[in-house]
Amino acid sequence: MDGIVIVDKPRDWTSQDVTARLRRVFGTRRIGHGGTLDPMATGVLPVFVGRATRGVEFFEHAEKTYEATLRLGLVTDTEDITGTVLEEREVQLSEPEFLGILPKFRGEIQQIPPMYSALKVNGQKLCDLARKGREVERQPRPVTIFELECLSFSGREARLRIRCSKGTYIRTLCRDMGAALGCGGCMAQLRRTAAGAYGIHEAVPLETLLETDTPEQYLRPVDSLFAQYPPVKLTPRQELRCRNGNAFSLPIPDGTYRVYGGGGEFLALSRVENGVMSTIKSFFSVP
Repeated sequence: MDGIVIVDKPRDWTSQDVTARLRRVFGTRRIGHGGTLDPMATGVLPVFVGRATRGVEFFEHAEKTYEATLRLGLVTDTEDITGTVLEEREVQLSEPEFLGILPKFRGEIQQIPPMYSALKVNGQKLCDLARKGREVERQPRPVTIFELECLSFSGREARLRIRCSKGTYIRTLCRDMGAALGCGGCMAQLRRTAAGAYGIHEAVPLETLLETDTPEQYLRPVDSLFAQYPPVKLTPRQELRCRNGNAFSLPIPDGTYRVYGGGGEFLALSRVENGVMSTIKSFFSVP
């Protein structure tokens, strides 16, 4: 089976837990996921099955959208409510005061990755070092917050909607917002509502996948990953050259295309430059 299943990840499961179970469900070891979610987080986790795993690299830079709850007045070592409490402070903030801080965190910002993360420094995961009580220097990294909206504010908590670039830590965003407000803060809840073109409305609960006898019904075609690119159908001769990995003439505008064979099979993601088509990545089945 080949394709992409959009999983609604439950709380307390790691992304690796999900892929490990789905290997048994789909009967293949060729499975990968499109972007790690913290165990406490829920929501959209695209899982690539079979030949679709060849597309994971193209999903790495996809934008993500989240709904998060920021708990003000609480600082923890993990930057979320699952961690050890380091500080508790009183919160005396009006909603206009809170909303006034949001523009500071829109656009390109710098983030220092949290110690409790899978990021590696000198070959070691930061979370492994943190569990040993060690803290190492981390360099700030640029990330982009395309949208940051307050959905509700109760004085102690704020529900946020965030659309951001790859590599953004929502926990760290919550921590930094709390620090900027002077009262401290951490992440209390997190739900990913979109990853790339895939939204929560098309996500399948993990429990459903584990219980079904026909998991293939939930697989989306591999080419759905590249829906933003126009399709091109090849002639038999062009298809043969494509399958052999050869470039060939094709008088169409320069750009990136989804390429299909005469029978409708998705063959490749390809690029045309100066009237010549070449393969970026092939996805056809090999007999």
